[in-house]
Amino acid sequence: MSFQDWFKLFQEQILNTSLVEWLAVGFGVAEVLLAKKNSIWLYPTGIISILLSMFLLLNVKLYAETLLSIYYLVMSIYGWIIWKKRKLDGESQVSWSGNNELIIAVSISIIGFVLLFLVLRHYTDSDVPLFDAFVSSTAWAGMWLLAKRKIENWIFLNVSNIVAIPLLFHKKLPLMACLTTFLFIVAIFGFFEWKKIINKNKLSIA
Repeated sequence: MSFQDWFKLFQEQILNTSLVEWLAVGFGVAEVLLAKKNSIWLYPTGIISILLSMFLLLNVKLYAETLLSIYYLVMSIYGWIIWKKRKLDGESQVSWSGNNELIIAVSISIIGFVLLFLVLRHYTDSDVPLFDAFVSSTAWAGMWLLAKRKIENWIFLNVSNIVAIPLLFHKKLPLMACLTTFLFIVAIFGFFEWKKIINKNKLSIA
């Protein structure tokens, strides 16, 4: 397929994009910008985006990503509570992960990938079990680290995003793919912005 054919297909997909997808993308953009700013309001905004995305993903048989959305929902509620508590306690809100936290995050990715792949391969009609499982498992780890306010969450989420982008285009969800591309770019800036916050906290403590 030439670039012209691809662009024409992309235009057709955009024109046929549902209102639900537009809303999911809009709230998703708001969520990631709030996360970049280290704002607790990322959670209520994200919950709305998650609920809308679940409907879209289930409709195109991305079952692992639908499960991922359910996990996102649970972790968003958990993260909202944790962030609020830390704000009240006056604790440092952003930090690097310790060795144990990194081991847990990697374990979530590996175990999640194996389990999801086996379930998708043998018990669903998914046509992309390998990629669907990878995107979901690495994002699971990223969301866990985000709830803990660990800077490495951006790395895990971007590993997930870079595979999710072509997967969403393949599933004819162009706006979701564009949103994920946007998330990928913002996550890079988010990493460095959180790094500045950590360095600033270190200076204030010193």
